[in-house]
Amino acid sequence: MLELPVRRLDPDVEFPSYARRGDAGLDLRSTIDLTLGPGERALVPTGLAVAIPEGFAGFIQPRSGLALNHGITCLNTPGLIDAGYRGELKVLLVNTDRSEPFEITRGERIAQLVIQAVEHAQLVEVDDLGESHRGEGGFGHTGRG
Repeated sequence: MLELPVRRLDPDVEFPSYARRGDAGLDLRSTIDLTLGPGERALVPTGLAVAIPEGFAGFIQPRSGLALNHGITCLNTPGLIDAGYRGELKVLLVNTDRSEPFEITRGERIAQLVIQAVEHAQLVEVDDLGESHRGEGGFGHTGRG
């Protein structure tokens, strides 16, 4: 199991945890009360800083319940946290609901942090990439006519 050093910047906010055994995401919580009006976005602090080991990265992801029930999601998803970053984790939230504001309360779960191993690629310039079944089809193209 990977050890992740975590520094609490706000000792009164609940420490991140996995909701259930086997879950991939650690719950992140807001340190502030905030109203997100329809279409508004805000950078919401979590009161945490982490030291992600080299060879790993953190990815901030939305909570499905907030998205489904209230239209609250993360912009720049997944938010990438590089191993060298030591500042406070903040979540860029947006209210996609067209008519209803959403109240975020201090201590509320607002996003998830997933830690994953990442590879560094050695780029090799070539003149030809070779053939594939998909070819150059993109943006929803599955290779089926």
